[in-house]
Amino acid sequence: MRLAGRDPATGRTLRVTVEDGRIAQIRAASEPAELWLAPGLVDLQVNGFAGHDVNASDVDDSTVAELVRSMHRLGVTTVVPTIVTAPEERVLAALSAIARARAADPLVARSIPYAHVEGPFLSDEDGPRGVHDRRYIRRADIEELRRWGDLVGMVTVSPHEDAAIEFIALATRAGVRCAIGHTHASPEQIVRAVDAGAELATHLGNGTYAVLPRHPNHLWTQLADDRLHAGFIADGHHLPADTFRVMLRAKGIERSHLVSDSTALGGLPPGRYRTAVGGEVELSETGRLCYPGTPFLAGASRSLADGVATAISMAGLTLATALRLATANPGRFAGGRGVLRTGAPADLIVFAWQPGDTTLDVRTVLVAGTPVVRA
Repeated sequence: MRLAGRDPATGRTLRVTVEDGRIAQIRAASEPAELWLAPGLVDLQVNGFAGHDVNASDVDDSTVAELVRSMHRLGVTTVVPTIVTAPEERVLAALSAIARARAADPLVARSIPYAHVEGPFLSDEDGPRGVHDRRYIRRADIEELRRWGDLVGMVTVSPHEDAAIEFIALATRAGVRCAIGHTHASPEQIVRAVDAGAELATHLGNGTYAVLPRHPNHLWTQLADDRLHAGFIADGHHLPADTFRVMLRAKGIERSHLVSDSTALGGLPPGRYRTAVGGEVELSETGRLCYPGTPFLAGASRSLADGVATAISMAGLTLATALRLATANPGRFAGGRGVLRTGAPADLIVFAWQPGDTTLDVRTVLVAGTPVVRA
């Protein structure tokens, strides 16, 4: 199979040959192409989309499979389902549904490298807690992680107490990546968490107090520590453009990536909805998801394809740089996915985009060489 499209880095036309699910050849072509060609997007934080919710009380394997397919249509070829704070039996039910969906469909299995559990080991304070249910937030417990099983590859934890820092050390030794998020930890505790093995910052700049001491605070420490990779929600709502631009400069492109953090309301019409996690919420025409009558966000609704386009306009990025934030950079935490090179898995997208667009108009998607979307 062959695909052709413009290289976002050079603008030149590339022809890619796919054999046995991998990229067999990449060569330059002289004929012009209108569409762009890139690796598939990698989203490390997906709670749901298009009505499919991995945190719903009735989640099953079909929910997970449909969520993955909805992500494919948006150019996301690697999906990390994200389970939020809940009673342990709910976490286990969601993990079981993900496992069954992977077992039933090889493309779903290929698309989901692991699950991300965001919580329940988070701050219970208003502000850092975000929309996570205070009733189910609990002390970090390595035995609970073991009960979750091998499907869990990432856990977001707040290192505001010694038990959480010890959890990070033990989880890291067990091969589970730990991310810092929804925290009121001190700068010293952040450093200890990174010393213990924490590798990522979950949606940095969000999941904290509305007002912080100007310095020191945990945001500065996470931005300053070069051992920590930071995820950002570039939806135009979670971070103002100036903040996003400055945080990218401080952390550096190399140590940054985009996430959607999308909920089940992503892709649905504007209006008021009742959700399993946040209760009654309002979705605006611009994709802002908030509690009715308040400025407080209740989650995210825009896709990673939207995030790439929005990051370009918010931070003055090139298309190639914005794509890197949604492919190779997060791909490091998914087995090295998100790259366009000979021998790599053929997770590829062909799309239309021009300056000023608010999303990538995805036309063709391959997952491990299998077409899942075709123009």
